[in-house]
Amino acid sequence: MNSNTLTDTPQRLSFGEAFYYWLKLGFISFGGPAGQIAIMHEDLVERKRWISENRFLHALNYCMLLPGPEAQQLAIYIGWLMHRTWGGIVAGVLFVLPSLFILIGLSWVYMAYGSVPAIAGVFYGIKPAVTALVAHAAYRVGSRSLKNGWLGGIAVAAFLAIFALQVPFPLIVLAAGIVGYLGGRFAPAKFTASGGHGKAVKSLGPALIDDHTPTPEHALFSWRRFSRVLAVCLALWLAGIGALTAAYGWDSVLTQMGWFFTKAALMTFGGAYAVLPYVFQGGVEHYQWLTAPQMIDGLALGETTPGPLIMVVSFVGFVGGWTKAIFGPDALLLSGAIAATVVTFFTFLPSFLFIFLGAPFIESTHGKLKFTAPLSGITAAVVGVIVNLAVFFAYHVLWPQGLSGHFEWMSALIGVCAAVALFRFKVGVIPVVLASGLAGLALTFLPPVLT
Repeated sequence: MNSNTLTDTPQRLSFGEAFYYWLKLGFISFGGPAGQIAIMHEDLVERKRWISENRFLHALNYCMLLPGPEAQQLAIYIGWLMHRTWGGIVAGVLFVLPSLFILIGLSWVYMAYGSVPAIAGVFYGIKPAVTALVAHAAYRVGSRSLKNGWLGGIAVAAFLAIFALQVPFPLIVLAAGIVGYLGGRFAPAKFTASGGHGKAVKSLGPALIDDHTPTPEHALFSWRRFSRVLAVCLALWLAGIGALTAAYGWDSVLTQMGWFFTKAALMTFGGAYAVLPYVFQGGVEHYQWLTAPQMIDGLALGETTPGPLIMVVSFVGFVGGWTKAIFGPDALLLSGAIAATVVTFFTFLPSFLFIFLGAPFIESTHGKLKFTAPLSGITAAVVGVIVNLAVFFAYHVLWPQGLSGHFEWMSALIGVCAAVALFRFKVGVIPVVLASGLAGLALTFLPPVLT
């Protein structure tokens, strides 16, 4: 616990202290973006007082407008504000690195031993819980964003577009953004963002970066710095995609993963659940790196490990590398691990670009952002897309052999119990997933007549 009183200004923060904190955060950042942001707020604003409430929320409001994982981007922003570019790099990398290693290990267990009855039973129970989790995510996002009939209509239209017409997810996002932009001009009251983050309600004492602390010199906007950051990030991306193309060819699995997940990283408005349908369309249907049931299992692993939920893409990469045997049938673990690493690099590189490019401008304003109407339209569309994802999951979980096959009534029972726990009793994600996995494990030991 921080020993400073509310009237003491915290001592100067060393790079080593910040490094240790970001490393620890990478291992404890459970609970999705809301939980991760809450952890950072409690630690950095209330306990350590590294940054004031208003400066924290100002940074968060910007991150909420960006595609990509807002909690990781917030960590990059604060790390950069405190310790320049290397501070941001360390904060952002350590936010996802522990999760990458954990997911590689769990993905290996899943692919190598997933057919063992006990492990298969665990995932049998987890699948319907994940379906309930996605439905709950649609409810959470919808209750926040669908404030009127206009936004509700966008959500319905997005659901019909992706469910009935198979419209690609990027086109839905583009159309929703255009509708939001036009709505902001001609019906601004209907497309005004609700904000969702209020002002501080109590004084937390002086902070290292306080409300009136001058913007550090390194955080001042300049076109020279803007150009340099853009050039470096583009060079990193070109070096990565170029090296893969030179080594394996443009049509190789690794190169296509790099290209596909670069595009996916630019589509993550509204969080990981919003981009999952796009990952489905590409990873499952187009490239066939994995199957739909495997994708559901991967989402369950992503829900129960630290780091951003979008880390599920690392599982997609691992399974794709393993399935395609990139380095031969005798090096499946290496194939999966390299593919997961490639996917992670290309998914998270844009987050660093957005912060290092835009944060100096945001630091120069310290005012409300005025371009939320397109985001309101996109967020409304995301609700419809997530509902479609829940329908997609439910179909594959309850009718694994198609509608002409048998109905998995035990899966339905587990799913209903998970939904009741989430909606009625507000139980956390991890307890719901663990309990559902134990229920599936128990079913493996019951006589066939009972299941």
